[in-house]
Amino acid sequence: MKLCLFALPLLLLSPTVSAEVRQVTPQGFEVAQSVDIAASAARAFAGLSRIGRWWNPEHTYSGDGKNLRLDLTPGGCFCETLPEGGWVRHMDVVAVWPGKMIRLRGALGPLQGEGVEGSLTWTIKPAGENATVTQNYVVGGFIRDGAGKWAPLVDGVLNDQLARFKSFVETGSPVPR
Repeated sequence: MKLCLFALPLLLLSPTVSAEVRQVTPQGFEVAQSVDIAASAARAFAGLSRIGRWWNPEHTYSGDGKNLRLDLTPGGCFCETLPEGGWVRHMDVVAVWPGKMIRLRGALGPLQGEGVEGSLTWTIKPAGENATVTQNYVVGGFIRDGAGKWAPLVDGVLNDQLARFKSFVETGSPVPR
């Protein structure tokens, strides 16, 4: 099983995404990224639900983004299908405001093995005919190696994901050009 969900992809970071480790405490951290998208808020919102088309396959357990799904229903699942009938529940859908916001709860990747809980929120704001998407991930609990180690790694991975999302919504391809 491939387990590199949070390897730091520095070479893939896009200058079009504004990223930041906002806060680190011994108990957790907050990272945030935002990006301007050359598409409507409705199109950006629809693109988020197609997570298997833009999420970097290097940051999955199966190595294939097509195995990811995001069900935007109450208690819905950000899940991944694994070979031989396996699966991973990455996060639970806890709030959806169509065209404006999606909120998920859970610990991504190797953070699942720690005693933490996280809240990932995507907020979409219209900007004329375009949209600004902000991604905020707050993690708290017990992290054996310390939150300070994980914050920049998570920030780098989520920055990469948002750059791929932007490219997917604008061009149909998740690979930033």
